Amino acid sequence: MTDIILIRHGETDWNRQMRFQGHSDIALNALGQEQARRVALALAGPGATDRITHLVTSDLIRTAQTAMPLARRLELEPQSRAVWREQAFGDMEGTAVGDMAQTHPELWTQWLRHDPDFLLPGPAESRRQFHARALQALFTEVAAHSERQARNPTEVGTLVVFTHGGLLDMLWRTAQGQSLWGPRTAAIPNTGINRLKVQGEHIDIVSWADDRHLAGLPAQPSTVQAAAAPAVAPPP
Repeated sequence: MTDIILIRHGETDWNRQMRFQGHSDIALNALGQEQARRVALALAGPGATDRITHLVTSDLIRTAQTAMPLARRLELEPQSRAVWREQAFGDMEGTAVGDMAQTHPELWTQWLRHDPDFLLPGPAESRRQFHARALQALFTEVAAHSERQARNPTEVGTLVVFTHGGLLDMLWRTAQGQSLWGPRTAAIPNTGINRLKVQGEHIDIVSWADDRHLAGLPAQPSTVQAAAAPAVAPPP
């Protein structure tokens, strides 16, 4: 059984504006930088109990910037891996979610069906494709870390991965046995702390969306998706 901590990156302006972000390389805003500072204190400040020895990020700047305060505090070098990226939203990246109904009404209607095989135009991923990548990212990372621990159990401690909200949703759905059909139901705050135990291809959630370190900061846009169109049942 391998313990892993997963952190969503800090806030960007596109998060605040509710834009499709995807693979676009958007930096943290001032609030996101403060969130990154606080999550570092939560994980490695006074009273912290985790013995963190390995840090991983996606290859997008918002995760690298979020990891930096913790990396400096622990004097660790984060490893960057593209497989931990957010879902690709193709030509819709940069579009505000609230504008999509006006600018692309047909795509908006299809989007609200929450069909896991639906593809936005451009270099995009379907939810099903993204889910497969998310599981590949997790299981490959955990297997490598387990091997390190087996070789040197006294020196190898906890693994922390800085990733993205959509990818965390894919792991949440898997752990909960939740279908890929339907809107997101998990709370996934920026720099929320999510703890998993993974053995083979089995995922147990220890704790989820711990954001006590963010007390007093401005409220975040909700990550829970409304079912704004009639639900479409998955095929049998």
